[in-house]
Parts: sequence; structure tokens; C-alpha cells
Amino acid sequence: MKAGPGMFRFRLVAIIAPLIALALGSFWLFEVLRRAGDEAMPPPERKEPDFYVENFSYVKIGKTGKAQYHFSGAKMTHNPQDDSYDIVLPVINSVGKESGRGPMVVRAERGTVNNDNSQIHLYENVQLDRPATANAQAMHVRSEYMLVLPDDDVVKTDKPVKISVGQSVLTGTGMVANNATRELQLSNNVHGTYQAPQR
Repeated sequence: MKAGPGMFRFRLVAIIAPLIALALGSFWLFEVLRRAGDEAMPPPERKEPDFYVENFSYVKIGKTGKAQYHFSGAKMTHNPQDDSYDIVLPVINSVGKESGRGPMVVRAERGTVNNDNSQIHLYENVQLDRPATANAQAMHVRSEYMLVLPDDDVVKTDKPVKISVGQSVLTGTGMVANNATRELQLSNNVHGTYQAPQR
């Protein structure tokens, strides 16, 4: 008995149909697994900066409602991975009016600020200046790194520093300058020349 054309087409369809169904089922299963994997995995962490501000100026207000310090710079870039900031040409001006102490200005080539603004790391040609007052001579400090704690009005470094107070000069490694208490401490390798202030 010979198979007619209709029988041949029926056999062909019977063979191809399961293959098509298997292919569609495999594609569906692959999509389900892929989507489940995408939902289970967190989105990729962004490492590039997400925004920047040029020529910014920021004023921190103290608990009494008066200005505590002023922070400015040429450029501020935000890093989303740790919520920190990179600063170009940062300048921190401690106003110091609430306690009657004199202002203190710190500047550098670049800096970084942590996520809660409690620590400002300054790098390259860092300079601290405190003008003369009725009870103290002008002070100038220079180093390649300083850590500013603006809420405490304290500046620290573990690097070599050069301090000029009036005509006197001190050098050493490691420093803590507390503008609130007007205290200055040097840790190691301290050398200096002292000249009495002129009256």
C-alpha cells in the first residue's frame, strides 16, 4: 500500500510539531530563569561620579543659629559608592564667632569629604592661617596633608609640618591644632627658633 501525499504531509507535521514545541518551551524556560536571576541579583554598583558642582559655597549653621564654618571650592564631585566628595581647591573658613575665638582658614590643592561631612582630608600644599588677635600672634602652618574636623574646630596631621608664629618657626612631624582651646601640639622631631614678640 502506497502512502499518498496527504499521508506524507501528516507524518512531516507529526515530526516537526514536537520539535517546534520543544524549541518554544526551551526559549520560555530560558526567559523565566533569566528574569528570575535578574530579580535576585542586585543592580550593578555605580563607580563613576554621578554629579559635580563648580564654584560651590557651603555654610554650616551651629546650634545657636549662627554660622559655624564656611566651606568653598572650585569643583565638588560626588562619589555614589561611599557617598563621599572630591574637592578641587578646597577652602575651609572657621568663623569662630560663637565662642569669641578668632577665625582659622585652611586651604589646599585638593581634598575629600566623608559621607557625614565630619572629616575633611586635605592634600598637597595645605596651608592653615590664623590671624593675630589681641591675645595671640598670627600663625601660619604648612604641610602636605591635614585632617580637618570642622565640628570640633580641630586640625590634625601625621606628616611633617612647618609652623610660623610671629617671627618664631617650629618644625616637626605630627600635629594637633585645636582652635577652640587655642592649643597646638607637635609630636616628633620638633625643632624651632624662637624670637620674642616685638612690643
